[in-house]
Amino acid sequence: MIRLENILTPGRSLVGVPGGSKKRVLEQIANLVARELPDLDGQDIFESLVAREKLGSTGFGNGIAIPHCRLPGCTAPISALLRLDSAVDFDAIDGAPVDLLFVLLVPEAATDEHLELLRQIASMLDRSEVREQLRHAPTSERLYQVVVDVQNGR
Repeated sequence: MIRLENILTPGRSLVGVPGGSKKRVLEQIANLVARELPDLDGQDIFESLVAREKLGSTGFGNGIAIPHCRLPGCTAPISALLRLDSAVDFDAIDGAPVDLLFVLLVPEAATDEHLELLRQIASMLDRSEVREQLRHAPTSERLYQVVVDVQNGR
């Protein structure tokens, strides 16, 4: 089973990301991933995330969104974690603006794996103490470490 800390990196865990709008945040996610993984095209990532949002918001409630999509050219699941400096409207189920985004990009063929990773992310973010730790992490390194600690039952 793939674990979140194996697909998330400290470099893709960022605090203090400027908000603005849903579209702007998705653009920043695409640019961040494309910078770290030059084989992937930022525009493709952005368009895939936008297309997925059109099917229904990935706003999960409690100020959290889990933007995710299948991505042509992606060979293994990739994750990113962003904490915005100001929450944005994400059309979430509960109407609350979003300040925590846990991103999941998977290969086009991924199915069970994709769902399992989404389940892991959702169940982790369902816990209020985890959300608090993520919201109070002073640095990007600490943000990443919260995920690792939670995955390891700490």
